Amino acid sequence: MIIVNTHEAKTRLSRLLQEVESKRATVRICRNGKPIADLVPVPVLRDPLLIHPELKVEILEDPSLPLSEDEWPGKSR
Repeated sequence: MIIVNTHEAKTRLSRLLQEVESKRATVRICRNGKPIADLVPVPVLRDPLLIHPELKVEILEDPSLPLSEDEWPGKSR
């Protein structure tokens, strides 16, 4: 964990963000020696199909096209 005061955080923000991004480091920002904020890396989003490769989605039609009369449920016609 990297610990900096507010002035140092302000003057070195680009470098601190680079540390968070590249090394997945956490930066604690303090004011008068007391912690006030943490810069933390954003969690890595994983593609659910990579986690479960057996899950396959196949879109047969364009979902943006309107439904025809016979595709609507009976109550909605």
